[in-house]
Parts: sequence; structure tokens; C-alpha cells
Amino acid sequence: MQTLKKVSIGALVALSFAGAAEANVITGRYWHVSEAVSQNAIPANVPASTPDVVFDVNSPLSFDSRVPGGYSVGGFLATGGAFNIVENTAGTLASALDSAGVGTFMEFTGFVTVTNGQTFTAAHDDGLTLTIGGLNVINVPGPTAPAVTTVTYGGPSGTFAFQLVYGECCGAPAVLDIDLPFSNNPAPEPATLALLGAGMMGFAAARRRKQ
Repeated sequence: MQTLKKVSIGALVALSFAGAAEANVITGRYWHVSEAVSQNAIPANVPASTPDVVFDVNSPLSFDSRVPGGYSVGGFLATGGAFNIVENTAGTLASALDSAGVGTFMEFTGFVTVTNGQTFTAAHDDGLTLTIGGLNVINVPGPTAPAVTTVTYGGPSGTFAFQLVYGECCGAPAVLDIDLPFSNNPAPEPATLALLGAGMMGFAAARRRKQ
């Protein structure tokens, strides 16, 4: 019986950690916006409205419209291996990324594990802004021909939340390619671990009293 109790408690601890950790993927959100907004890809311009499309994606971020059908929203997402795609605004996936004064705005959020001095290289057309742990890492929000931006991360090492916003304007092509080291949520704080341990001990004591 004692062996069974130990196994049960161990299983509960394992399940608690499994539930706390999220899959090693990030969430993407897509909006059609005015051309003026799509030409300024900064966090302050993330629309407050429900995204036209939401999706998930694995590392690396690598989208390129320069393939047949790639300049539609759905085609562009397919080039980057997007999955769990939900179209909230009918017709968005079949529409062009940029047409008749209406452009693209995308936001990616999740966690990354980074090291001070790490170099990031982003190929992009058009603009993007990347923040890691609140630190601005890449800041090239305006229109551009296909370009490559290389920067060195100067913040602390560890696992942090990140936000990347991207805009496509002014006609084809659309390119976004950056190798972000996606990560699970950071490990629980020591206080959280202590609370979990106390809960497991209480569970074991209750089981003993009951039997």
C-alpha cells in the first residue's frame, strides 16, 4: 500500500509539471489593416480587434510568398508550416496579403531561450520589431525591399517572453525568416515548487488518515 501511495504521489507531481509546461510552439495572429498601419510594424500598432486569423507555428519562423500561391494569406501561412489555423473573418485566407490599400499585420508571441551575445539574423520584407523580455532587439518597422538585418542580443541569458510584429505592405513579395529558439514556459519559481510539495504532503497525510 505504501508503495502504491508513493507511485500515486509521484505521478501527480509529474502531471502537475506536465500541465504547467506548454508545448514548444508559439501563437500567431493575423490582421488585414490599412496600408499606413502595415508600413509601421511596431507593438503599439497591434490591433485591439479580434484577429482575422489565428494559428500556431514551430521554430524557425520562415515565411516566403515567392512560391506559387504564396501571396494569399493562406498560402503564406502554409509556407511557414502554420497549423491549428482558425479563420475568424471569412475570406481572409483566400485574400491577398496586400491589395488596394489593405495590408498585413502579424503578431507572434511565446517564449524563447537566449544567451547574452547571441546573434539574430532576420530576412524580411517588409518591416518587423522584436522584443525579448521587454528589451528591443530588432527595430526595423518600415517598408523595405527584401533585406537581411543582423543584431546581437545584449540582455540577460535565460528564458523570456517575446513579441514579434511584422508588416507586409506595398506589394509583393512578403518575407519573414528568423531562427528564434522557442522554449516552454520558464520553470516554476522556488515558492511555487514549495507550495506544490506541501500540497503533495497534505494529500499523502489525508490518504493515511482515511485508511
